[in-house]
Parts: sequence; C-alpha cells; structure tokens
Amino acid sequence: MARALRLDEDLAEAIALVHDFGHTPFGHAGEDALNERMKLYGGFDHNAQGLRIVTSLEHRYPKFNGLNLTWETLEGLAKHNGPLAGPAATNSSIPLAVAEYNKHQDLELDRFASLEAQCAAIADDIAYNAHDIDDGLRARLLSLKQLEDVELTAGILGSIKSEYPDLDKTRTGYEVVRRQITLMVEDVIQHSFELIAEAAPTSVDDVHAAGRQLVNFSSSMAAKEKHLKKFLYKNLYHHEYVWERRREAEKIVANLFDFYFKTPQAMPDDWYQATGDGDVTRRARVISDFLSGMTDNYAQREYRRLFDRETYLS
Repeated sequence: MARALRLDEDLAEAIALVHDFGHTPFGHAGEDALNERMKLYGGFDHNAQGLRIVTSLEHRYPKFNGLNLTWETLEGLAKHNGPLAGPAATNSSIPLAVAEYNKHQDLELDRFASLEAQCAAIADDIAYNAHDIDDGLRARLLSLKQLEDVELTAGILGSIKSEYPDLDKTRTGYEVVRRQITLMVEDVIQHSFELIAEAAPTSVDDVHAAGRQLVNFSSSMAAKEKHLKKFLYKNLYHHEYVWERRREAEKIVANLFDFYFKTPQAMPDDWYQATGDGDVTRRARVISDFLSGMTDNYAQREYRRLFDRETYLS
C-alpha cells in the first residue's frame, strides 16, 4: 500500500515491524490480564509498551538507552491507531509510558500520524481479519458454510465456486483468505487516493493537521469489514474453545505477576536487581516489562517451573 500510494516504504515497514513489540505472551488475553494487575501502577498498554521498549528497555548503545529510531518512527508507533489526545482521540486517557516519553520528545499526540503509520495500522486490520479466518478454518472452529452468511466472504466464495466448482475445502479456504486480502488492499489504495486528493496536503504537517485518517476503507468496504468483525467476535473470539484457552492464558500471566511481585528474586538476577529496594510501583513496572518480553512458550515454561514442578521436571 505504501508503494502504491508513493509513500516512504522504509518508514511504513519500520512502523509495521515495531508496532507489536510490546505485546505480552498470549496476545490480547495476556495484555488484559497484565493491565488488570497493573491498574494501581499506571496500567498496561501494548502500544505504549512498544514505545517503552524502543526508547528505554533496549540497551544497544553506550551513550543512550533504546534504539536509534527517528521521530517519525516513534510517532507512528505511538499514534498509528489515531491521536491519543484532543477531540479526535478514541482512548479515554494517554497511556502512562507514552505520556512519560512525550515529556522528553513531543510526539504531537493530538494530531494524526503520518500516511505511512496509517498504512501500517490498516494493514494490521486487514491481516488480522484474514488470518483469523484462516486460523478458524484450520482449527475447525469456523466453516466455509458459515462464511456464506458474511457479505464480504460470501461474494468471494461465490466467485471461487464459479471458477473452481470442484476445489477442495482446504484450498478454497486459502483462496478466500488470499482474495479477501487483495480486495481490502485494493479498496484502501483506491479510496485513499481519493481522500488524499480531496485533502490536497502539500506537506507532512498538512497530513498531521488533516483532522481525519487519509488512508482508509471506502464506506462500502468499511461496512463489510464491520460485519466481518461482528461475525468473528460471535463465532470465533467468543467460541467456548477460544474462551477456555483465553482463561488459561490470563491465569498464567496473572499468577506469574503475583508470584514475581511477592518473590521478585524468582526473576533472573538483572531483572530482580532492577526492582530496587521497596518501591512497589517500580517493582510492578519491572515485572510487567519482564512479562511483556516473554514468548508464549517461555511463559508456559516459567509457569510450570514455579507452579507445577513435577510436570516441569518430567
């Protein structure tokens, strides 16, 4: 999309690569559990944590903490989903880590992000929707028959059946996902050209001050995407199997946090030393930093090590 819109592809790629750095193990389930535990200490938000990682937690250079990223990359990371302050903000408050960093470098939190950041954000939505369908079909939590009731995928299925009447279910599922991505990307490109032409920005500052997203779905595709999301929430995200896995993930993250909070010396020594000498807010923040850096497998291994030693040892 960045290439089609003649934007800075390197900036769009950098924002896309960094935008999920702050995710906990188990994705949004882990994030919700950690945010619940961090309510008394400033909360937890994966976008804010991503900014914290690249500006503070990474230690690569002798002169400063964090990575050597441009203002545009940091701004895109913080605001790719839209302004965090002002009338266009959709959040109720500015995440603590973003507010703290903004004191040192103004990220213009009340203005829209660059077109490259807007590309990264909507690409994330497109990928999320398509690959959740892929995962749901492969896990047999969704069926092709169900997708016939969704406006966007129904049209795609119809065209596939017309062209390939004998195609097996597995390849049909893959083709649905491929064509869905193509349709949504092409819609964004075409409509964004129209939005940009209408706004007629002559500088990056004009983009920041546009007062709306300039990289977006058409109204028709936006309605189809909303319908698809509603379908996925009902039939996949709220599926009993998924909820069971989600409860397990939340339990692991919450119990690990509680254990480390009571016994910080159970963390690796450098993390334990970082908790300091009694400041509970500092301790909680260090623990959330440690937890957010875990993979799913590492969190599971730690949980077994601390709570189920027999299983761990076997």
